[in-house]
Amino acid sequence: MSQVILKSVSQIYPRRDGTDLTVVSNLNLEIADHEFLVLTGPIGGGQSAVIRMVGGLEAVSKGDIFIGDRRLNDVLSKDRDVALVPGNYVPYPRMTVRENIALGLKHRKFAEGEIKKRVTAAAEVLQLQELLDAKPEVLSAEHRQRLALARAIALQPKVFLFDEPLTDLDPATRALMRNEIAKLHQRLQVTTIYVTHDPIEAMALSGRLVVMTDGTIQQDGSAATLYDEPDNFLVARFLGNPPMNLVQGTLKQDRDFVLFSEMEEGTIEVHLPSSEFPLARDFIGKPVVLGIRPEDIQAAVASNTPAKYGGAFPAIVDLIEWAGREAVMHLKTGANTVVCRYRPGIDRPEFGQRGRFEVDLAKAHLFDAISTRRIGPGT
Repeated sequence: MSQVILKSVSQIYPRRDGTDLTVVSNLNLEIADHEFLVLTGPIGGGQSAVIRMVGGLEAVSKGDIFIGDRRLNDVLSKDRDVALVPGNYVPYPRMTVRENIALGLKHRKFAEGEIKKRVTAAAEVLQLQELLDAKPEVLSAEHRQRLALARAIALQPKVFLFDEPLTDLDPATRALMRNEIAKLHQRLQVTTIYVTHDPIEAMALSGRLVVMTDGTIQQDGSAATLYDEPDNFLVARFLGNPPMNLVQGTLKQDRDFVLFSEMEEGTIEVHLPSSEFPLARDFIGKPVVLGIRPEDIQAAVASNTPAKYGGAFPAIVDLIEWAGREAVMHLKTGANTVVCRYRPGIDRPEFGQRGRFEVDLAKAHLFDAISTRRIGPGT
């Protein structure tokens, strides 16, 4: 079994002033055998510390780490049967690609025949056969990262640990290598923990995401669930490009609806069905935040046309960022700005243009402004 379990794991460092720096705090996490788990979130959230503790490169201050039934806390890194792929991998410059792939196997005293077999197989998987006798100086950034993957594959570990492995690559190569890693997991079915601070990469790679900040888990679930039903501000803003709009306002009861009104004389005022937002009644008169993803705001066809989604508001186009036929528009709603996506099918917007925009209320969210927790819909 290659199940990875972290029980009440903390990583704490003493500061010079006598206080403690908590990098990871009382973390409980279970990665199933053969699972691909992505640890993500803003930089400094403790994600890399988690896999470095699993890999034995950093100490566990409190708690226990297991692979299967084996407790790892006091096991040396080389004896844990894991393979770490870093983002800043630098191959040994005087060794060939073949020798770099074989190095870990030689350290573990494998027989020459087995080393040759594994190196050849790993090179084939990563398409490095033609470069086995080349020195690292002639390798592209993509091939150097393929070499890092080949070294890890050759070890045939129980667990792969990826620590931001694609950060030094250009966007096109990152997308290519991301697909390669996903295919490798499908092929090898090795338990994998993958760290990235890139929300696009996190969403693209995994069916299961764990978003961390300040050493604690903010939300754990499928990529689709975290995107569609974020637990709090942090998850809502982190996943999405552009991120979710968070509009501060207040609520009041209006028959079978709760009426959200944007603060600071903003123009966003929408009716939310009480049946869909049952907890909203508890926040009448209290500060709340309306969450709207940019793709869920659309320009209205005409000012006299009934709102398609029941949540229209006037705004001024303050900035347009074009990307081919599509654009990201920044809309002034008074003292505030929200972002929406322009899609072909309506008149092209112009800077400074006044218009009416509609919110798809079926996809809107409400958050408690104090706790930052989501309070609807369906909560």
